Amino acid sequence: MKKIIIVMTITLMTIVLASCGSGGTETSRGENSPEYVFRFAHEESPDSVQNTYAEEFKKIIEKKSEGNIKIEIYPVGQLGNATTQAELLQIGAIDFAIISPGNIGTIVPESQVLLLHFLFSDDMQVNKQILNNSEALYGPLAEQFEEKKIKVLSYWTEGFNHWTTQTKVEEPDDFSGMKFRTMPSPLIVSSYEQYGANPTPVPYEQVYSGLQLNMIEGQTNPLFAIEQMKFYEVQKYLTLSKHSLYTTTTAVNPDLYNEVPNDVRRMIDDTIEEMKDKAFDIQAETNQQALDEIEKNSNIEITELSAEQRESFRDAGEPVRNQYVEQVGGSAQEILDKLEEEMNKASDGEN
Repeated sequence: MKKIIIVMTITLMTIVLASCGSGGTETSRGENSPEYVFRFAHEESPDSVQNTYAEEFKKIIEKKSEGNIKIEIYPVGQLGNATTQAELLQIGAIDFAIISPGNIGTIVPESQVLLLHFLFSDDMQVNKQILNNSEALYGPLAEQFEEKKIKVLSYWTEGFNHWTTQTKVEEPDDFSGMKFRTMPSPLIVSSYEQYGANPTPVPYEQVYSGLQLNMIEGQTNPLFAIEQMKFYEVQKYLTLSKHSLYTTTTAVNPDLYNEVPNDVRRMIDDTIEEMKDKAFDIQAETNQQALDEIEKNSNIEITELSAEQRESFRDAGEPVRNQYVEQVGGSAQEILDKLEEEMNKASDGEN
């Protein structure tokens, strides 16, 4: 029944979208109309990092095309949830989307490597180097996306994930028995189980009330989300843990990408290149502003994990890496090994 509902929903959305624009095909709207109208969907609100990214992408490519390309942005809620948006991209009902691994583990299981705790560096410049240039990400992982009709143009981040809790967290044992809100991803749930927590999947829009009513005792998100959703109002501690990156991708329907003329494809590629630096600037500015607002508007106690504390959490979560390889199979081991090798080299300052 669930699959039938999903298919019906996507079919209806496809019909609605078909009546709204050209879906990446040439238009016939008159002499001054754009030649191409591309639909760009994302999963977040109009004041989010993702929407800021999409608006900047729109501005750049429309300017490059001198009016021949128009980007229509569809923020969260207009086209269903993040998984539905990925499915719409797969069938070509939309043209571009911001696709996050936390939401598509069932579609591209290999992408869950990006959810592993303490895989990335606590130095964002190192992470930028990896997300922009990794052979693991742009090779075997991107190939897994493309097999599912999702072409990854770039990987980027909305910032470090951090913890807010009712009790101070400095070592894995501090999570013991804690009712901790997680996304439903099996690997994320397993990570907190390794710390001794009681992982509790809760819909994002219910997290504030869950914390307020003590139904859950902690949660994790980037700083901008913690500030926007006012989680700091109902939590005592903010741990700057940098335990993972909120990693996402800019993706395109591969048929569209391969079928547009070379000059249009070059404009897409050039815009993606320009956005690589801008994406990191956007998240840095947004998250710093959020931290400033949290410090100004609350008495929440803010601490930061030391290198030694990070290592203890990394050791505690090591079994989850084996779980990733065992559950996903295929190229999972290759992707993880190569990514860890690249991370080590980048952290050591090697090119």
